[in-house]
Amino acid sequence: MKVIAEYGNEDLAKVYVAEMREHDPSRKHLVEFVESLQPPIPRDKKWVLIVSSMFGCPVKCKMCDAGGDFAGRMTAEEIISQIDHVVRRRFPDGRVPIPKFKIQFARMGEPALNPAVIDALRDLPGAFDAPGLHVSLSTIAPTGGTTEDFFEKLIEVKDEFYPYGRFQLQFSIHTTDGAKRDELIPARKWSLAQIAAYGERFSSPENGDKKVTLNFAPADGYPIDAEVVREHFDPSRFVIKLTPLNPTVRSHEESLRSTIDPFDRTSSEHLVGAFAEQGFDVILSIGQPEE
Repeated sequence: MKVIAEYGNEDLAKVYVAEMREHDPSRKHLVEFVESLQPPIPRDKKWVLIVSSMFGCPVKCKMCDAGGDFAGRMTAEEIISQIDHVVRRRFPDGRVPIPKFKIQFARMGEPALNPAVIDALRDLPGAFDAPGLHVSLSTIAPTGGTTEDFFEKLIEVKDEFYPYGRFQLQFSIHTTDGAKRDELIPARKWSLAQIAAYGERFSSPENGDKKVTLNFAPADGYPIDAEVVREHFDPSRFVIKLTPLNPTVRSHEESLRSTIDPFDRTSSEHLVGAFAEQGFDVILSIGQPEE
């Protein structure tokens, strides 16, 4: 792996662009990965790395820039090499003495479409001396191919390697309107009922598991009905996450407008209140506007 560019702020978030498989002259295999902080929490308390699982993405979600030029799946070694690069910059011996060292599988690619993600999750705890290791995986819950096997193995991996709340599973929902959801995420995927059924199996809060996250990046014209969500999901096992729609090139081209204004917290009050009335815990993830 060869890092060819770095962008950002060491005190907030830094993006790395790397080239892999340099020996393959047929096409470039470019990947992005990120290290970030969550102010005001210092790095020695919490450190987050966001890694890719594919070179681009075949899904082509309406708001995501990763779907432009899909060049294949990454191997487990290539996935872990992103983490290794960032870790060794700060901790050359591979020992990460941070209470919450979080790896998010949420940059380029749909993790459930790459079986190597399971291998990477299995290998990760042995790759570094990191007692505070936590992982998070974000998915649209695609169907077909090897995805059923992927999700079954994901439960096994969580139970064996990341028990007691060290695994966060997040589903990208964005709207409760089925047709509109298909517009945003143009791929075969689980229905809300299927996501709910799997989440019930995946998360056992009584055993210390985290609740499964349902992520919404609200956009004008794409309705979110908290009552519909409650019809499918049990608030004791699922948590709601609301985030502003990222101002990506693709979202601009598609004329998507974020319902949540990161500079105006009152813009989210209606949705937060609607979900709270249905008994859900709600995470409002605004982040830093600079990021």
